Amino acid sequence: MRIYPAIDIKEGKCVRLLQGRFSDMTVYGDDPVETAKKWESLGAEYIHVVDLDGALKGRGVNEDIIKRICGAVSAPVQTGGGIRTMEDIEAKFACGISRVIIGTKAVSSPEFIKEAVEKYGDRIAIGIDAKDGYAAVEGWERSSGFAAVDMAKSMVSMGVRTIIYTDISTDGTLKGPNLEAMREMAQSVDADVIASGGVGCLEHIKSLVSAGVEGVIVGRALYTGDVDLKEAIEAVR
Repeated sequence: MRIYPAIDIKEGKCVRLLQGRFSDMTVYGDDPVETAKKWESLGAEYIHVVDLDGALKGRGVNEDIIKRICGAVSAPVQTGGGIRTMEDIEAKFACGISRVIIGTKAVSSPEFIKEAVEKYGDRIAIGIDAKDGYAAVEGWERSSGFAAVDMAKSMVSMGVRTIIYTDISTDGTLKGPNLEAMREMAQSVDADVIASGGVGCLEHIKSLVSAGVEGVIVGRALYTGDVDLKEAIEAVR
């Protein structure tokens, strides 16, 4: 299982939200580039970057920072937030991104996902952020009305190979991942599922191994020191 340290960017800073609420935000650093270098130095094999401003505004906002992150580390970087057009995807790849995560647009325009996958293959990932089992959109501000598992199955039928599954109710709480939801998703689709939300300690990460997920995104727990990245990577290797 792979561990993906998370860098969420808001107004140029490294932040973490609690349960997806922009009103409940903690700033953990002024320099996302230095943070990425730190995670790589501790053994990160892949870095997860979210443009939170982009998610809210529906367009890329922090591309300069994302480009500098890609230039500063040799580890591959995946990113999401505000990706709504083919031009947005191409702009991210031009920054040096290895994998682009599409969220809101996957709900509103499945044909767009089909086109993107046909062009870019497994460099396209789908981000499904769920609340009570239903996919949320627009920076987690609104429910789509679609069951998360059904949406994932639809995306995989179009050729999507990676699903990033976030449980909003646990995200940022450090109280543990929604193991049942993650296991259900991993067993329901023939694709790599990356779990996100709720990791607060090393035991939480270990508990996800049996859920069958390909990886886990760790955010707040790294910044608070509740999880030591180097130790965690060794534990699941």
